[in-house]
Amino acid sequence: TQACLDVAQKQAPRTAAYVAMAEREALFAADESDRRRSSGGALSFLDGVPIAVKDNIMVAGLNCTAASNILRHYVAPYDATVVTKMKAAGLVILGKTNLDEFAMGSSTETSCHGPTRNPWDEARVPGGSSGGSATAVAERSAFAALGTDTGGSIRQPAGLCGVVGLKPTYGRVSRYGAIAMASSLDQIGPIGRTVADAAALLEIIEGPDGLDSNAVATTPDQRVSGWPESLKGVRIGLPKEYFVAGMDEEIEGRVRKAVEKLEELGAEIKEVSLPHADFALAAYYIIMPSEVSANLARFDGIRYGSRAKGDNLIETYRKTRGQGFGSEVRRRVMLGTYALSSGYYDAYYLQALKVRRLIAQDFADAFNEVDVLLTPTSPVVAWKLGEKTEDPLAMYLADIYTVPVNIVGLPGVSVPCGQVQGLPVGMQLISRPFEERVMLGVANAYEKAVGRLEFIPSI
Repeated sequence: TQACLDVAQKQAPRTAAYVAMAEREALFAADESDRRRSSGGALSFLDGVPIAVKDNIMVAGLNCTAASNILRHYVAPYDATVVTKMKAAGLVILGKTNLDEFAMGSSTETSCHGPTRNPWDEARVPGGSSGGSATAVAERSAFAALGTDTGGSIRQPAGLCGVVGLKPTYGRVSRYGAIAMASSLDQIGPIGRTVADAAALLEIIEGPDGLDSNAVATTPDQRVSGWPESLKGVRIGLPKEYFVAGMDEEIEGRVRKAVEKLEELGAEIKEVSLPHADFALAAYYIIMPSEVSANLARFDGIRYGSRAKGDNLIETYRKTRGQGFGSEVRRRVMLGTYALSSGYYDAYYLQALKVRRLIAQDFADAFNEVDVLLTPTSPVVAWKLGEKTEDPLAMYLADIYTVPVNIVGLPGVSVPCGQVQGLPVGMQLISRPFEERVMLGVANAYEKAVGRLEFIPSI
């Protein structure tokens, strides 16, 4: 724990992965873990492991800002369910990591705390919105971290930072205590140095919760542990719509090389089709802002959070939200409000829901032919800070390969599969709902075959 805190302090001026450290609490928890282990009473095999937590997940007594000025001074009054489970297992919480404001972004540049920088190249973004968590794991200031994934916010930064990011099946992990962005898409998940690390943390945080009606129990055959070591007989599908002209040739080359390695390990490779893939991003940017508009209505400056003074109630609302929300949050609130408004609901939101159903059917049909789907995680490597901030559409396109997984509620994992220009490239694996074990087995076999030394940045 002290070693992680030391690295975090050393890296803070360079990468700014954390927005707040809990040094005193972390060292106390680590000392208690030492006592338990020395007496043979460890709470779990992860007892004492230092973990970072994204700053839109509640940890009682610590600030929970969601990287927004409207919550800059908000202190969490309770623990999120995932935090309660981690504490019960003896894990040590080091601090809160940076993110895009309210998890809305793909670069961790919209934070009220300032941007986080990629540990591989401090002039570049770490991805987002869980960029602080991915950076902390990559720079070794945490052994693992929690993030949230609404459209790729765990997998995309993991891919850009050279670590493993796991987005569980929708409903596998309770979202209670995570500040909501888009409730039908949000999912908490782990970021780890290895596939096994991410899987181990998932086993701690998963399970039913009376405080989240969508969180369900897994059956014995749905557990992530005990994946098969051999890939013989495993069918891996390559969606032809994801390998098209315009994709960066070097990134495609790294992913294709990973496919060849998996084939050498015994996997059967097959081309499949997801015919409605081209519509996924458009549907997502109707559904997500619509839910954002509803969820963020609660931030009005009356019940909690910052409040701007106005001469009347409406002016107080306007000033509070105008000053408290950044430009990207305001953009999405307005897009969602428009899509849900009278006269436009049928034309936009209802149509997007119909497309969502078609995309779900595409995945179901594909999984009749294969066990796992394989795609790139991101169409590009980490870009320069400020490069896309003035072009929202270019920023949105960075999530083109990850968004469909959230639309359908499937599990996905990003695993490092090489480098381009000295920067990490991620490979995404997708499986059927609650079949993370199959997906993680493929990821683990690949990781063991190629090793991990290539994916440690010089710090």
